[in-house]
Formats: sequence, structure tokens, C-alpha cells
Amino acid sequence: MIYKGNVWKFGRDIDTDAIIPARYLKTSDPVELGKHCMEDADPEFMNKMSKDDIIVADENFGCGSSREHAPIAIKAAGISCVIAKSFARIFYRNAINMGLAILESPEAVDGIKAGDEVQVDTDKGEITNLTTGNIYQAKPFPEFISNIIKQGGLINYTKEKVKAQAK
Repeated sequence: MIYKGNVWKFGRDIDTDAIIPARYLKTSDPVELGKHCMEDADPEFMNKMSKDDIIVADENFGCGSSREHAPIAIKAAGISCVIAKSFARIFYRNAINMGLAILESPEAVDGIKAGDEVQVDTDKGEITNLTTGNIYQAKPFPEFISNIIKQGGLINYTKEKVKAQAK
């Protein structure tokens, strides 16, 4: 899959409470969660970002609780993918389960600046900074993870698999 957007840069240890503050967890409505995405990390984020933009962050993105609301909020906000030096393991799995593309690439994080335009090819694991022309490598998704993301998450992927097996 190909994603293209402008970059929003965040530091290390962005926890799930910074991604979607606990005060908004009274709902599981993705649209409502998306309205408050990254609010505690950057209160103006949702007013400034555009659909398909990309988050680039340092180490340990998504640390903290195991709440799946965090990747739901990111995806519902319109962020196309997240690139980080590393992700908290439970966030990584929750992101895949929710159909949010995430890639680990320390070199890309170091070479990309806020506001740069970036194109991401998850099938090749290629991250191209369209602003500078620099190309970075991330590990491409295995086919089954790529299929989960293409289907919009694990639930949709499973539904499609069950339909296919029923035929």
C-alpha cells in the first residue's frame, strides 16, 4: 500500500494517554476519539493536520496502557500511517489489529523533519522523503499483516477469510 502526506513529528515515549487522553474514553466511537487525537501532545494537532498526514516519532511510541483506543483515534483522525524508531509492543499489535499501518525506521525518523512530504510503500518497506529526495528502508510487512491492514483491521480480515472459506 502507498501512503503520502505531510509529517507531524513527535518525540520519544509518546504514551497512549497523549495519543487519546483518558478523559475521552467514555466512548468507543472512532469519530469522537479521532477528534481528540494527540490532544495532550499537541493541543492544536487536529486543527492543523490534514487527512492522510503521517506521524513520525522517536522511540517507544504508544507506550503506557494497552488501550486499543489509541490506534483507533489515530486512524479516525485521518492519519495514514505512523513511522517511529520503535513502538511499544502492545501498541504495535493493536495498530495492526485496527488496520493502522506502522513502520519502524530509525534512519527515517532521524532524516525526516516536521512538514516534510513523505511517501510510504508498506509492501516494499520504502519511505521516501519527497521534500529532500532521501529514501529510507523499513522492514516490509509480511503478506498476512499487509492483508489485515488492506482489509481495515483484523475483524474485517477475518470476516473476508470466513466468506472465502464458505464458498
